Amino acid sequence: MHSPHDPYVRVRGAREHNLRGVDVDIPRDALVVFTGVSGSGKSSLAFGTVYAEAQRRYFESVAPYARRLIHQVGAPKVGEITGLPPAVSLEQRRSSPTSRSSVGTVTTLSNSLRMLFSRAGDYPPGAERLDSDAFSPNTAAGACPACHGLGRIHRTAEELLVPDPELSIREGAVAAWPGAWQGKNLRDVLAALGYDVDRPWRELDQDDRDWILFTDEQPVVTVHPVREAGRIQRPYQGTYMSAQRYVLHTFSDSKSPTLRAKAERFLTSEPCPACEGSRLRPESLAVTFAGRTIADLAGLPLTELAATLQGGGGSETARVLTADLLGRIAPVMELGLGYLSLDRTTPTLSNGELQRLRLATQLRSGLFGVVYVLDEPSAGLHPADTEALLVVLERLKAAGNSVFVVEHHLDVVRSADWLVDVGPRAGEHGGQVLHSGPVPALAGVEASATRRFLFDPAPPPARPAREPSGQLVVGPVSRHNLRGLTTRLPLGVFTAVTGVSGSGKSTLVGSITEELPGVNRLVTVDQRPIGRTPRSNLATYTGLFDQVRKLFAATDEARARGYRAGRFSFNVAGGRCETCQGEGFVSVELLFLPSTYAPCPDCGGARYNPRTLEVRYHGLTIAEVLDLTVEAAADFFADVPAAVRSLRALLDIGLGYLRLGQPATELSGGEAQRIKLAGELQRLRRGHTLYVLDEPTTGLHPADVEVLLRQLHGLVDAGHSVVVVEHDMDVVAGADWVVDLGPGGGDAGGEIVAAGPPAEVSRAAGSRTAPYLARSLERSAPAAGDGRGASA
Repeated sequence: MHSPHDPYVRVRGAREHNLRGVDVDIPRDALVVFTGVSGSGKSSLAFGTVYAEAQRRYFESVAPYARRLIHQVGAPKVGEITGLPPAVSLEQRRSSPTSRSSVGTVTTLSNSLRMLFSRAGDYPPGAERLDSDAFSPNTAAGACPACHGLGRIHRTAEELLVPDPELSIREGAVAAWPGAWQGKNLRDVLAALGYDVDRPWRELDQDDRDWILFTDEQPVVTVHPVREAGRIQRPYQGTYMSAQRYVLHTFSDSKSPTLRAKAERFLTSEPCPACEGSRLRPESLAVTFAGRTIADLAGLPLTELAATLQGGGGSETARVLTADLLGRIAPVMELGLGYLSLDRTTPTLSNGELQRLRLATQLRSGLFGVVYVLDEPSAGLHPADTEALLVVLERLKAAGNSVFVVEHHLDVVRSADWLVDVGPRAGEHGGQVLHSGPVPALAGVEASATRRFLFDPAPPPARPAREPSGQLVVGPVSRHNLRGLTTRLPLGVFTAVTGVSGSGKSTLVGSITEELPGVNRLVTVDQRPIGRTPRSNLATYTGLFDQVRKLFAATDEARARGYRAGRFSFNVAGGRCETCQGEGFVSVELLFLPSTYAPCPDCGGARYNPRTLEVRYHGLTIAEVLDLTVEAAADFFADVPAAVRSLRALLDIGLGYLRLGQPATELSGGEAQRIKLAGELQRLRRGHTLYVLDEPTTGLHPADVEVLLRQLHGLVDAGHSVVVVEHDMDVVAGADWVVDLGPGGGDAGGEIVAAGPPAEVSRAAGSRTAPYLARSLERSAPAAGDGRGASA
C-alpha cells in the first residue's frame, strides 16, 4: 500500500483500446510528455485511462440528479489507479461550434467586457443603466430585433426563386419549392386557389407573382387531386406556404445540412441595415467606453484592445474591471493569439488556436493541485510560438499542478521532466510502455521509435534540385488579413508555405482554385473528419467495402441463396442485425450513470444476422473481414487487384495498424487526412495534379512524417505539384521552394516576407521563420552536400 503522500500516479492493468495490461508510474507536479508513433496507444493511456478515471471519480461525488445533466465518459478498462488528483482535459476535438460561439465566449472575455460597459460605460444623458445581458447579441435583452443578433439578414428575390420564367408553375418554375409530394401539394393548393399553374411564369400578373412568392398568409383550401389510373385519391385540406416563407423556415429551422444548403442557394446574405452588422440593439450601442462602442472593441485585435483599455482611465470601478480584463487578455497574447478579435467566430479558428484559447483560460483560473491533460498543444504552432507555449506549461506546473501532454514536437519532448514512451509500433503492434523516466534515459531503449529522432537523427535523403515546369499566379487575394496579395508558385516542385500563426497561410492556399490557369486538377486534403457517425468507417470511405461485398456475393453459398452485394451491408435492412440496426452495439441508458455502449446481445458486436454470417469467403465471415487490420487484409486479399490497390495506398502512408471497420469517429485528424490522401494516391493518375495540404504533419510522430514525406516527394517525382502549409522546419528544409508570410499574425501579417529556395529564405532579414529554418538546414547539411544547399 502506498502512502497518501505518494508522489506518483500509479496505473495498473490498463487495457483501453490497444493497451496490453499496462503498469506505469507517472510523477505528479511535473511536466510529463507521452510519446510514440501515431496509433501506439499514448492517447489511450493519457486520455482514455488517466483522464477518464479522474472524471469518473469526480462524477461519483456529484449529486445523482446533477449527474444526469452532464455528458460523461464511461469507466476505463483498468485494474486500478492510485494517487490520482482531479483532472482537466484540453483536447483538440471540436464540439460543433455555431456562428454564435466566438473567441469572446470561449475565453469568457466577453462576459468581463459586458460587465465593464454595464457598470462603467459612458451612457447618454438621461439613459438608465443597462444590465450586462443587454450587451450580448445572444440574449433577447441585447440582440438587434431586425436580425435577431446574427448581424446579417437573409433575403430572397424573384430571380433567385424563379430562375427560368419561361416555365409554368406545373413545370417547376418555382425552383425553391421542395420536391416530391410536398411540391406537388403546393402546386395543387395554388390551382385550388384559382391561380393558373399552366401559363408560363412571365405571363402571370406581377401582383399574382408577388403573392405566390412572398405572402405571409397561409390559406387552407380543399384540394381535389387529379385522378390517376389505379389510385384512389380523396380530397384533403391543403395549407399554402409562399416560396420565401418555405426557404427562410428551412434555412433557420431545418436540422438537415443538405436541406439548409439547398435553401441557402435561394438567399442573399448582407449586413443588417438596422445594426450595421454589430448584432446589438440601438440602446446598447449608445453606451461607450474610451469613446468606442462594445461592438467596436470586440472587433479589435486583442493587442489593440489591451492598449485601448490601458488608456481608458475613469472611475475606480472602471480601473478594477479593466485590470481584470487585461489580466485575462495577457495569457491569450502570450500564446501568440494577440491577432484574434473577440468577435471572431469559433468555426473560423484552427484546432490549435481553439485549444490554446482554452489553455489561456485555464491559466487564469488559478486552479491548484490538478492534472492538466493536453492533446498536442503545439499543433499548428510556429517554432517561435512553441517557445511561448513551453513557458505557459511551466507556469501551470509552477502553480502546483501536474501537466500531462501527448506530444510529437521534439522541442516540447526535450523540455519534459519525465517521458512515457509507448510503442513499439502502432495498433496491435503497440500498446506497451517502453520507457517511463527522465528524457536522457530513453537513449538506451533500442525498441523506441522516438529515441532515434531525439538522440541521433539521420540526415534526410539527398535530392537533386528540381526544375519548375511552370508557374501558378495566385491572387490578388483580399480576405481576412491579406490585402490584395499576389504571389507566384512554381509548378512541378514541392512548395512549403510558412509563417507564424495567423499570418495568412491558410487564407492564401485556400484561394487556389481549379479555375486558375496552370491548374488542371486540384486536390485539397484537410483534417476534417471523414464521417460524423460510427457507420462511416475506413472500408466504406475508401470504397474497399464495395469490393469486399461483391466478393462475398460471388461465393457459391451466397449465389445459392440469392444474396446480392446489398445483403452484406450493415447500413440496410436484410443482412444486418435488426436489434442494433447494424451498429454492433446498443446504448444502455442507466439512470444517474453515464449511458454505456454494450455489445449487441443478439449479434455480439458482429453487426450482421446469423444467416448472413453463414457465408464465408476464404474461411472468414464479413464481420471477421471488417475486424482485420489493413496489414492483415493486404495479405488476405493479395489475389484481388482492386482491393490490393486501396490497401497498398493505406500501407504506404503508414496506416497499416487501422482496422477496416474502425468507425470514423475514432480516427484522429491526422489519420483522417492521411486516409483522404491514400484515397487520392490509389487513383491511377493521368495529367498534372496540384495537391494542397494544410499542415499535413500535425499529430504525426517524426517516424510517420518520414513515411508521409516519402509519398509527397514521390508525387512530385511523378510530375505533380505539392503545396503544403507547414510548421515543421525539417519538412520545410527539404522543400524546393518556400513562401514565408508575416512578419506577425493578424493585422501585423498578411505580407510575403521572403520567397525562394530554403537556403535563401533562411537568410531573410525580418523573417521569424528564418532562424529556425537555418538551424534545421545546418542539422541536415552533411548529407545534403553541395548539390542541394543552394537551390533546394
